[in-house]
Amino acid sequence: MKQFIIGYTNAYRGLKPAAWWLALVMLVNRMGTMVLPFMTLYMTEHMDVSIAKAGLVITIFGVGTICGGFLGGKLTDLIGFYKVQLIALLGGGTLFIVLGQMDTYISICITTFFLSLVNELFRPANAAAIAHFSDEKNRTRSLTLNRLAINLGWAVGGTIGGFVAAHSYHLLFWIDGFTNIGAAVLLWLFLSPSKLKVANDAKKDNGKEAIIQSAYKDMPYLLFILLNTIFACCFFQIFTTIPVYFKQELLLSEQSIGIVMALNGLICVLFEMMIIHNLDGKRSLMTYVAAGSFLVGIGFIVLNIVPGLMSLAVIFISLITVGEIINMPFAATFWMNRSNERNRGQYAGLFTISWAVAQIIGPWSGAKIADTYGFDILWWILGGVSILSVLGYRWVHTMSAAETSEPAATS
Repeated sequence: MKQFIIGYTNAYRGLKPAAWWLALVMLVNRMGTMVLPFMTLYMTEHMDVSIAKAGLVITIFGVGTICGGFLGGKLTDLIGFYKVQLIALLGGGTLFIVLGQMDTYISICITTFFLSLVNELFRPANAAAIAHFSDEKNRTRSLTLNRLAINLGWAVGGTIGGFVAAHSYHLLFWIDGFTNIGAAVLLWLFLSPSKLKVANDAKKDNGKEAIIQSAYKDMPYLLFILLNTIFACCFFQIFTTIPVYFKQELLLSEQSIGIVMALNGLICVLFEMMIIHNLDGKRSLMTYVAAGSFLVGIGFIVLNIVPGLMSLAVIFISLITVGEIINMPFAATFWMNRSNERNRGQYAGLFTISWAVAQIIGPWSGAKIADTYGFDILWWILGGVSILSVLGYRWVHTMSAAETSEPAATS
């Protein structure tokens, strides 16, 4: 037990203070994420529109995030990650409050687009900030700390949001707005350039700053982005088709579904840092990314071949979560290591866009396949695609290794 505690605490050591402040900013920001999970209910129950119209609002939000990811990457390279984060948090906070005051369907659609665009400027800038305040030795753990903050924030925000929505939907918009603004205040207090000595990135990038490669011409990276989009499309099913499957096919109650879904965040919060600490540096990044995708694929296939109800749901969510833990931090580290201070926004923007595109395509395509062909076919497709993507990740690794004259197989 003592060794476990020592290993656990060691996973958090050696991170720069700025990484902890960035995680705190993210935690406060995500704790206020209450509007989006309840947006469909707000539109159908409070605004009295159809489910189809409510779904269009969510789609518009997704389109805004794609535009925001692209623009956020461009602005990060142009004016720096600090200013972009500040603009996103203050602008997004204000627009959340404004959105709560809109009383027509058209005005809600328009405001939703600009809100999602401004709000999504934050992600590429925040990712660039994490890369800036870390080095290759602790970069993956810095990213994992940020993911821990996201998971905690989502858990707290979702829980509180349910109670708030039961009393007042409008209050959700005010809370979202003020938590964004609160995160901006924290950013200004602890991470503004005037208060924080900024390291010389020319030293940190080991000469990479002389090579200003466009992310849009980086073929291994573009292939990686395609694979990441496919992975994200599969992963997002746990928030859309999976709960429906648990309810209709496994006959779980809403309470049981909630417990199983909460297991995902709980495993991430408790064990992700320790797992990453023990894995980091022992294999190539793409080996871990591919392994995570493989586990996600196995998770979906298990739904078709393993009997059980609650136990099957727990097995599935455990496999998916471990796959997520192994894939996501190392995937983000991959793009950070390919970039430098002058093109980091482009790389971060494309990575953000891949998730935004998947958030639109994944739920829609998964629901369509399940509705037309049934859940069994959907799980075979998702499992097969996830497992086959391992070959793609190996190809990315081979191309990346060839660029640096490293051996193609390091696993």
